[in-house]
Amino acid sequence: MEIVGRGFLARNLRVLEERHPDATVFAAGVSSTANTSLEDYAREAGLLYDVIRRCQADRRRLVYLSTASASMYGDGPSEEDGPVFPGSPFGRHKLALEAVLAASGVEFLVLRLAHAVGAHQRPHQLLPSFIRQIREGSLTVHRGAGRDLIDAADVVTIVDGLLRRGIGREVFNVASGFPVAAEDIVALLEDRLGATAEKTFVERPQRHDISTTKLLSALPEAAGLGFGPGYHREVVDRYLRSTGVLPHPDRTARQLTN
Repeated sequence: MEIVGRGFLARNLRVLEERHPDATVFAAGVSSTANTSLEDYAREAGLLYDVIRRCQADRRRLVYLSTASASMYGDGPSEEDGPVFPGSPFGRHKLALEAVLAASGVEFLVLRLAHAVGAHQRPHQLLPSFIRQIREGSLTVHRGAGRDLIDAADVVTIVDGLLRRGIGREVFNVASGFPVAAEDIVALLEDRLGATAEKTFVERPQRHDISTTKLLSALPEAAGLGFGPGYHREVVDRYLRSTGVLPHPDRTARQLTN
């Protein structure tokens, strides 16, 4: 597998480098929903165009990592085959690149990711940001804002499973399907870190439910990854183990079996 990118998801995907020799995964570009930089968007688009041309020439499958956040789906249903109305520049940018890929003629998969969590995360991402603020003693919490956490190792496992099945020209949400309130994530982190921060609450009652019906239909064995109401606690603990906060080593990605 060829992996385009050097960020945290690209680094997690390196466990698949010796597999799927005909596949390229595009794990580069803008990763923050708050980013509105036209220069950053143009840089990602230009890189994707180059990768598409190479995949056209070499007949390679191309996996594009997009977003299943509210930036893509807004307040509407988060179903891959329905219309979407992105409410931010980030979401509109990702949807535009999905359209370029779909029209390119290459064999592709678009994976719209929830909040992936794992080793090598950048400071601005959700869990590292919360942990830093808790340790500093104060943070702002969007009360009622749902966040669907998924272990990066499980993302890797799902990518592997979809490629092994030869599924192409499809868009899939990659999520647990079980959002959790931001204040509950903060409370769990405080418990694990043994620290309590002063909180400023901003009322943001937006529960964002990401549909996983299509994913589980195409890859039924993904149900064995443990998705459910308590899954986020496992994800948080695995992340804290990977960063040395908790004592036990993190697991590695599993291969799904039929």
